[in-house]
Amino acid sequence: MHIELKHIAKRYRGVQVLRDVNLTARSGQCIGILGSNGSGKSTLLSILAGVQDCQGGSFLFDGHDLFADPARRSALVGYVPQGTPLMEELSARDNLLLWYDKKALDQELQGGVLAMLGIGEFLHRPVAKLSGGMKKRLSIGCAMAKRPPILLLDEPAAALDLACKQAIVAYLRRYKRSGGILLLTTHDIMELELCDAWYILKDGVLEPFDYDGDVQRLVSKL
Repeated sequence: MHIELKHIAKRYRGVQVLRDVNLTARSGQCIGILGSNGSGKSTLLSILAGVQDCQGGSFLFDGHDLFADPARRSALVGYVPQGTPLMEELSARDNLLLWYDKKALDQELQGGVLAMLGIGEFLHRPVAKLSGGMKKRLSIGCAMAKRPPILLLDEPAAALDLACKQAIVAYLRRYKRSGGILLLTTHDIMELELCDAWYILKDGVLEPFDYDGDVQRLVSKL
């Protein structure tokens, strides 16, 4: 199982946000996409998720272009944006029921992805009263409802406390071990260490970067 991004381009209000973006990833691999604020990282993930259109390129899964098959892309790709795409007035459980049927929800809470994410701890609380970390874990749980083999995460640990970051990274390690493919945008050290390959997006161009743990060297390239 592998994915390939080929020649993805995006122009927005006269600005070329993405220029000929290319990338490959295989089963069990995590790709870190780095870049300064406004570099186009979120735009790239939203295009792959189908939230935005692009002006060119392809998104291949085992050779099949997911841009040309939205239904298949929806089944194969999970997406967790920076903001929390949740219904604030509903409980965590009711948000999950928008994605899971009751039987599947009970199974996942007992021993599946929702149990791993610790969502049972706050299942009946209104989303409006959850912490940022709880909302992020719930968002990941919703994105995993179809057990997608590809997971897109836009700065999942941003502004979270250390315990929550550890919980999310622990789950993502399990996801990798199960053969999932992760694409994540990040500036977080824990998430950088989760990655198997790193790319920097700058001036619309995605270039590979050899991250060796030297954060200052990384910062100088952004």
